Amino acid sequence: MKVTALIPDGLINEVKKLTGATTITESIIIALEDFASRQRLNKTIQKIKRQPLIFREYYSAAQIRKLNREA
Repeated sequence: MKVTALIPDGLINEVKKLTGATTITESIIIALEDFASRQRLNKTIQKIKRQPLIFREYYSAAQIRKLNREA
């Protein structure tokens, strides 16, 4: 998608430097993908905070390791 946006030069230069990208387009794509990923992760964390994961009583680390080794 082609977009025209007014973004301060300093911000673009900082994003290019932080992402290690060689072009403005590449640096913006990396930054947007990172932002979207972080937002999805935060949303999942909030969901788990509201409804914590509940594990069955009979699950233990030792039992899971045993199952994994049998597979």
